[in-house]
Amino acid sequence: MANNCEQVTIGETLSQVQQIGLDLVAKLGGGRDVVFAVDLTQSVNLDPAGRLRLKQIVQDSLKKGDSVYIVPFSSQVNPTNRDLNPISLSKAIAFNDPQNDIETIIERIPLQANLEEKNTDIQQAEHFVYEKLAQINQNRLCTNKPIKSQSVVWLTDAPLNTRAGINSDTWIETPADSPYRNPNSTESINRQNWLTHLPINTRSLKIQNYQLSVVDIRPTVQESCTPAPGGEETCLVNSYLFEQLWLPSLILIIVLTLFSGSIILGVRYLLSLQKTWKLEIRLPNEDIPIIRYLSNKRKLSIGMDNGIQCLGGEIRGYLTRQGNQLILEANKKNDLPIFYKAKKIKEKEIIKTNNFRLNCPYKNREYEINIKIKNK
Repeated sequence: MANNCEQVTIGETLSQVQQIGLDLVAKLGGGRDVVFAVDLTQSVNLDPAGRLRLKQIVQDSLKKGDSVYIVPFSSQVNPTNRDLNPISLSKAIAFNDPQNDIETIIERIPLQANLEEKNTDIQQAEHFVYEKLAQINQNRLCTNKPIKSQSVVWLTDAPLNTRAGINSDTWIETPADSPYRNPNSTESINRQNWLTHLPINTRSLKIQNYQLSVVDIRPTVQESCTPAPGGEETCLVNSYLFEQLWLPSLILIIVLTLFSGSIILGVRYLLSLQKTWKLEIRLPNEDIPIIRYLSNKRKLSIGMDNGIQCLGGEIRGYLTRQGNQLILEANKKNDLPIFYKAKKIKEKEIIKTNNFRLNCPYKNREYEINIKIKNK
């Protein structure tokens, strides 16, 4: 797959099919990227209620397999300062053991303000967080690893999702020399483009002098399509989805095939149970067969006129239908024998053919009965 990971840039609009495919990749891969972005300035200074809510989010919302990133921010948050960049795959906190990892995460989240921090450049923080999260999924795309859905938990009194360019009336703490004060600066335009391009959903709760906001980002990557010979084009996402989904798709097809086959067989079996079998019974020296009908869980007596007639006038046994099986059973209260395949029936015998012969001898006289099941 082509390498497009050195510096993520906003890609082309994904088709609905591509987005559904990426959603599926994320679900199959499991886990999410979760950022806790905490404003360190004195104006926030989390009170007990805020710390309690933050701990509640960590305890209740994180799931096994999540990757957690802690981003304390103020004027020091600078995307060009790699030493302060905590959003990278190598610096993620793996949430694999909920019982122990929860405490590790809570300990790393700064719950007290730093009195030396001031002048939060909120637009810079947003630009930094969203672009770095996009970079993480783009790295997964290029290395053919499952992408993830992403979430950012913001704790700040600064306004989020404002338009490009931010003046003092909107947020007075933005440093005077910040490029984000200029709506036409490269940084300001790039931030706005990420906010517009990423599929985000924001929910906020006001807590005294600051807001707790959760921004959910649907699983996404940046598409890059290139013209190819023959009037075609080659796209990063299409080949990535094929690599990620061909095996699950094959397994799904096999499962569905087996499942549908089982359903068909099950339906056929249930329908077969509703059929009434027609038995064509030919007695010795009789040209016209006797017709009897046998439904599921019903039996025919052997030795009676309303069942299968034979010499002796007593019931020698029964032909019992259980599902699609025909069972020959001797009458233990009667000594008159029944032979099937030259063997005297003492207990039960399953008849596995639709055309069979019984012998019911009487006083040294053979009495063979031919039975044929017509519509089993």
